[in-house]
Amino acid sequence: MAMLEEKKYGVHDGPVVDAESGSPVGEKNGAYYDDTGAVPGESFTYGDSTTAKIQRFAGRFKIEQRGIERVPESERTDSNLHKIGTMWLAANMVVSSFAIGALAVPIFYLGFVDALLTIFFINILGIFPVCFFSTFGPRFGLRQMVLSRYFYGYYGVKLIAFFNVLACVGWSSVNVIVGAQILNAINSNVPGWAGIIIIAAATFFVTLFGYKVVHAYEFWSWIPCFIVFLIVLGEFVHSGQFSNIPMGVGESEAGAVLSFAASVFGFATGWTSYAADYTVYQPTNSSKTKVFLWTFAGLIFPLCFTEMLGLAVVTASVNNPTVAEGYDTNIGVLLAYVLAPLGRFGQFCLVILALSIIGNNCPNIYSVTFSLQVMSRWTAVVPRFIWTFIGTVIYCAIAIPGYSHFASVLEDFMLLIGYWLAIYEGIALTEHFFFKHGFNGYDMTIYRDASRLPPGIAAIVAFCFGIMGAVMGMAQVWFIGPIGRLIGTGYGGDIGFPLAFAFSAISYGVMRTFEKRYFKR
Repeated sequence: MAMLEEKKYGVHDGPVVDAESGSPVGEKNGAYYDDTGAVPGESFTYGDSTTAKIQRFAGRFKIEQRGIERVPESERTDSNLHKIGTMWLAANMVVSSFAIGALAVPIFYLGFVDALLTIFFINILGIFPVCFFSTFGPRFGLRQMVLSRYFYGYYGVKLIAFFNVLACVGWSSVNVIVGAQILNAINSNVPGWAGIIIIAAATFFVTLFGYKVVHAYEFWSWIPCFIVFLIVLGEFVHSGQFSNIPMGVGESEAGAVLSFAASVFGFATGWTSYAADYTVYQPTNSSKTKVFLWTFAGLIFPLCFTEMLGLAVVTASVNNPTVAEGYDTNIGVLLAYVLAPLGRFGQFCLVILALSIIGNNCPNIYSVTFSLQVMSRWTAVVPRFIWTFIGTVIYCAIAIPGYSHFASVLEDFMLLIGYWLAIYEGIALTEHFFFKHGFNGYDMTIYRDASRLPPGIAAIVAFCFGIMGAVMGMAQVWFIGPIGRLIGTGYGGDIGFPLAFAFSAISYGVMRTFEKRYFKR
């Protein structure tokens, strides 16, 4: 070890033990686990393996070396709770959330008031799981995907990690396309691939250094974005092009509201599978209520503000063909139209909005590494920052050819994410409240022990039931489920996410009862 606290840890050729208490300290993949499963930060550089050498090199540049290992209580020193709020504030004060609100009129044909109410209430519903699971980080010092072993088992969580990798990479691809479109709207000589690489490179630089730098960047990055959005609001109000589109009625209105709600919910709840990743360095005695409320405030304000602004701006498309044509092209053209009267300053504002995607993608690219590490023992050996680079390359490879398909890709992907996360939440919340009976039901000494964690059979089967519920309730252009078809007219109404939650939660509750009775764990 670079410096293994000699008073606490003994180092020798045989099994490593705690020098004071005699408790075992297990060695795995070059890291040393104490009797609570936590890993001291200095242990990552111990030894002569290639991984240890890479970690020592990274340590010279203050790059975070920790991956999915539990954070010791002595290293949970990030006591500034407001940083939790600014983390999510920056990640959502972005043009991607503006684009979600803009879907209401041209895609779902909603009025202004009904879309506004949908944005407000569905965002509250969507962020509650994010706020709740954020409280797990300080209590347990584990990343969200590792915590998920207590719901899905040691092997079952690999399926969830796979879906989360798809989510992280997919969200990053969609978001970076939005940013590249804005840069292209400013200067048509900047091709889409160049804009994608610029934003992706900046995001990689921030996430490379890890938790502290991600939080530091997000602490400030929301401010210029918020100012620019205020300028967009002021310019749009000054233009007088707002149109209070009347609310629809009847079956078609019900179907459209539900389908738009699915898109809003998918974006809001999309952070659930990373929630604890950004609170693991908070002290164990951090107030769960305060962590919850700071997360709530950091999410609800930017989501509602930007989505409602996007909704308001796109209402102009009803009476202004230029606005409608701009949206059909891409969201960047729409924003460029609003800011056009400001000339060069307006273009500068657009650059700020394009770069807001960095803050939007930081959580995706930082957290994708932990999902990859829980996949297998060999992926766990690969340092976090190397997976960060690999993830960046992959989402760029997806985004560059998909650059010209923004609206359809965004809508479909939002709904897809909403479906699998509703299933994840249904199973995790059922396990927490009905089988773990709260926070005291978690044994932190077993998070690496497949034989003592839940078998995961009930969770995987319930996940399949959740998929069945999603398919039955979805209403998409490419498929309308039998239940979704009964709502609304023509394109139906999307109730895939509530059905996915209900099917998974109920089936898991039944099967987990028998599983726990048989396996005793």
